[in-house]
Amino acid sequence: MRTPRPLPEGAAERLAAMLKEARNQAEYQRIQCVWLRAALSLPAPQIATALGWQVGSVRQVHSDYLRQGETALWNKAVGGRHRQNLTLEQEKELLLPFIEQAAAGGVLVVAPVQAAYEAAVGRPVHHSVVYRALHRQGWRKIAPRPKHPKTSEEAREAFKKSYRSSSQSRSPSKRPCRAQACRCA
Repeated sequence: MRTPRPLPEGAAERLAAMLKEARNQAEYQRIQCVWLRAALSLPAPQIATALGWQVGSVRQVHSDYLRQGETALWNKAVGGRHRQNLTLEQEKELLLPFIEQAAAGGVLVVAPVQAAYEAAVGRPVHHSVVYRALHRQGWRKIAPRPKHPKTSEEAREAFKKSYRSSSQSRSPSKRPCRAQACRCA
C-alpha cells in the first residue's frame, strides 16, 4: 500500500480551530476526518470506523482537502437555477421593453417576445419558457370580461331597472304546502 501524501505544515492546529467554527454536523465531520489524520496520524480505515463512514468517503475527503484546501471542508451551496437560459438580470433586460409596452396599455403579443428570447438564447424555446419568464418579471395577462358582440348597454341598464322594481313588488307565495306531513298552513 502506498504512503499517503503528507498534509501541509500547521494543518492540525488550523483544523482544530476550524472544528469550533463548523456550522453543522456534516462540516464538523469533514473537518474532523482530516484533523484525525493530521493530529493523530490515523489511517483511513480507522478514521472511517471512528466517524461511521466508508473508507472510500474518508479518502475522498482527504483527496479534496489536498487538492482544494480548506474550502473543500465547508458545505457547498445547494440549489439555484441550474437549467437557466438567461440570468435574471439578462431576462429582465430582454423583457423590459415588452413589459413597458404592455403597462402603457398595449397588448403583449408573445410571438415577438419569443423571437427575441430565442435570438438571445441562440436556439428555439417552447412558448411556456417565455410565459414563465414574463411571469418572473411580474407580467400577468389581464383580459376584459367577455361580452357578446351584439350586447346593448342601454338594454342591459333598462333590464336592471325593470328587474329590481318588479322583483321588489312581488310578495312571497301564499300557496299551501302539499306535503302530507307538513302543518305549515
